[in-house]
Amino acid sequence: MIEVSKIGGNKKKYMKIKFLIIVNLILSTHLFAQNQIDSNYLTAYQYLESSLKREIAPNLKQSVFVVENAYFNNQLSFQEYSSHISLLKGLAISMIANRKLIYEEKDKEKVEKFASVFTILTDTTVIYNDSLALHHLPFGYDFDDFFGDKDWSKTFVTKLLATKTGNCHSLPYLYKILCDELGAEAHLALAPNHLYIKHHSKKTGWYNTELTSATFPIDAWLMVSGYISLEAIQNAVYMDTIGTYRAVALCVVDLGQGFAKKYPDNDGSFILQCCELALKHFPTCINAMLLKAETLFAQHKKLVKEKGKDDTETKAKFAEMNKTYQQIYQSGYRQMPKQMYANWLLDLKENKDKYINKKVAVFNK
Repeated sequence: MIEVSKIGGNKKKYMKIKFLIIVNLILSTHLFAQNQIDSNYLTAYQYLESSLKREIAPNLKQSVFVVENAYFNNQLSFQEYSSHISLLKGLAISMIANRKLIYEEKDKEKVEKFASVFTILTDTTVIYNDSLALHHLPFGYDFDDFFGDKDWSKTFVTKLLATKTGNCHSLPYLYKILCDELGAEAHLALAPNHLYIKHHSKKTGWYNTELTSATFPIDAWLMVSGYISLEAIQNAVYMDTIGTYRAVALCVVDLGQGFAKKYPDNDGSFILQCCELALKHFPTCINAMLLKAETLFAQHKKLVKEKGKDDTETKAKFAEMNKTYQQIYQSGYRQMPKQMYANWLLDLKENKDKYINKKVAVFNK
C-alpha cells in the first residue's frame, strides 16, 4: 500500500526558499527606493493586465503562480507547481471512473467533476490501480496566522500544495483551478474576509461549497454573521459569482497586497495601480476598494507629516481617500472583526446540521 505524499514532498524545499526570501527581504527592504518597482512585480502585473485585456486567455492557474512567484523573487518552479496540480487532476479523473455518484440528472458529468475535486481536497481517498492501492490524504485548514498577517505566503496555493494546509484564500483557489483543469465551471464568491465556491446543478440550482469546513452551507450561514448587508448583496459585493475573468482581477489585488507586505515602506503608487486595474475589470471588487482606501490613507498620513494638512496635495489626497471610503460604505460593506470571523467559521464546523444543504451533501458522497 502506497501513500500518495508527493504533493507535500517539497515542504523542505519550500521552507528553504522561504528562509532565503526572508533574508532577502530584510536586506532588500532597506535598499528599495520608493519610486522603484520590483521587476518581478512588473512582469506579473503585465501578465495579469494582458489577461484582463484578453490579449491572452485568462487562466487562474497561471495567474496565481505569477503572483506568488513575484513575492518569492522568481524562485518558484512552475513545472513543480503544474505537476502537483496535474497529479490532483489525475486523482480526480480516476475517482470519477471508479466511483458511482448518486446523481442522475443530465448534468451528471459536470457534477461528478465537482464532487471528485471536493472529495480529494477534503477527505482521505483510495485509488486502486490494478493491485496497487494509492492513499491520498485531505488538505487541512491552517489556523495559525490564517490572514497572513505575519507571513503573507500562508495565503498561497504553492504553500498549500507544499504543506497540505491552507486557508479560505488558497483552498478555494486550488478548488477552482482543479475544476478548470477538468473542464468544469466553478465560481468563486466573496463574503467578509472570506472566499468560497458557488456551483449550479439541475437538481439543486445554485449551491455553496465551503472548503474550510468541508461542507455545503445554505445562504443562511453567510447571512448569520451579521456583516453581509442587503445592500452588499444587491450591489454584487458579496455572494455573487466570480468566474475566471474576474478571478484574475482578484489576483491583481493579491499582487498589490503581496507587494505591500514585501515592501512596507513603498510609496503606494504600484499598489494603487493594481487596485485601479482590478476595479476597471471588476468594479464591485470590495478587496480592491479596501486596499485602495488603506493605501490612500497611508499616503495622506505621510503627506500630513511632510507638508502639513493644509497643503494642496494633502487636501487632494484627503478628498480622494474620502471618496473611496464613501464608495465602500455605499456598497454595503461592513467591517467584520477578525475574532468574529474565526467564531463564524467555528460555528459552521460545530453546527453543520443547522446550516448544511442536505440535498447537495447526499450526491457528493
